[in-house]
Amino acid sequence: MEEMDLKEMFLAKLEREEAITRKAIERVPEGRNDWKPHEKSMELGYLAALVATMAGWIAFMVERDELDLTDPGNAGFRPQVMETQAELQAALEAAFARARKALEGTTEEHLMKPWRFKMRDQVASEEPRHIMLSDAVFSHLAHHRGQLTVYLRLNEAKVPAMYGPSADEFHGGATR
Repeated sequence: MEEMDLKEMFLAKLEREEAITRKAIERVPEGRNDWKPHEKSMELGYLAALVATMAGWIAFMVERDELDLTDPGNAGFRPQVMETQAELQAALEAAFARARKALEGTTEEHLMKPWRFKMRDQVASEEPRHIMLSDAVFSHLAHHRGQLTVYLRLNEAKVPAMYGPSADEFHGGATR
C-alpha cells in the first residue's frame, strides 16, 4: 500500500465532506432563518451559512498564518445569512472550490508550519497547520453539520444519511 501524504489525505477528505455537507444543506428549509431550538442556540440561518461556508476556512488557514477574530479586518470571516437554497448551494460550492484550490497549491512542508487563532492579540490556540485543519475545520464542520441535522429534524425536514443510515432514508425505520 502506497503512503498518502497530508495534502492528498486532506483533498480526499474534502471530497467526502463536500458530498455529505451538500446533502445536509439541500434539506435546509427556506423562510426559517430566525428559528432556533433554544434562546442560547444560534439561529438556523446562521448555522446553515456556517456549515455551507466552513470549508472555505481551509483556504484562509493555508494562505495566512493566523486569524484574530477581534480584528475588524477579519469581519468577512463570519458567515452571512442567506435567504434561499440557491444562495446556500452557491456558497457551499464556492467554499469547497476555494479549499480545494488552496490544498492543491500547498506543500507538505507548509502544512507542518504553525497556525494561530487569536482573540484580542492573545493566542487562543497554536498548532501545526495540519492539526488546525483537522480540528478547527473538519471536526468542527462535522460538529455543526450534526447540529444542523437536529435543527432539520425539529423543523420536520428529512435528515439525510451521512456516515451511516438515517431514519428518513433507511427503510427499516428509526435507527438507534
